[in-house]
Amino acid sequence: MGKLIYAANASLDGYLEDETGSFDWSVPDNEVHAFWNEHERRIGTSLYGRRMYETMRVWENDDWLTTEPGVVREYAGIWRDADKVVYSTTLEEVSTARTRIERKFEPEAVRRLKETSRSDLSIGGAAIAAEAFRHGLVDECVLLLCPVLVGGGKPALPRGIRLDLELLDHRRLRNGVIYVRHAVRRPA
Repeated sequence: MGKLIYAANASLDGYLEDETGSFDWSVPDNEVHAFWNEHERRIGTSLYGRRMYETMRVWENDDWLTTEPGVVREYAGIWRDADKVVYSTTLEEVSTARTRIERKFEPEAVRRLKETSRSDLSIGGAAIAAEAFRHGLVDECVLLLCPVLVGGGKPALPRGIRLDLELLDHRRLRNGVIYVRHAVRRPA
């Protein structure tokens, strides 16, 4: 059985994007990229909202990668090797391999996917992740807290939900980013 892991870069004040939709403050250096490479190696299936998928699909194309560091090129291969599910009512087709569209987020279908998965799953995109949190599907939360305050924007974590967490791991990276990994505690 796979765990569903919500993972994201977030500002110290808890945002994925600032008020203009920018996340340029979270562009990873080589150490952060290496961290995400190791994290993503465990992921067999990534669940995305449409906007997150459209952001991530850049990894399908090698053209821009030729001059990038090895750690960045390595991530592209890891990303391509994972299956991808995009939740969208508006996306007509996908442009990446190993990808399918689901028109509606069905909690029971995600539970079945977790139960039958031989590896962990990730979920990306604030709105779709909030749905997974609301339905008790998220098992772990991994955040890289960037040393920046953006003052507002898209929250990294859903509003209006109370979850008790257990710290599983943490560390400081050289550039000041703080990694925290929490398990979602299930009520007894």
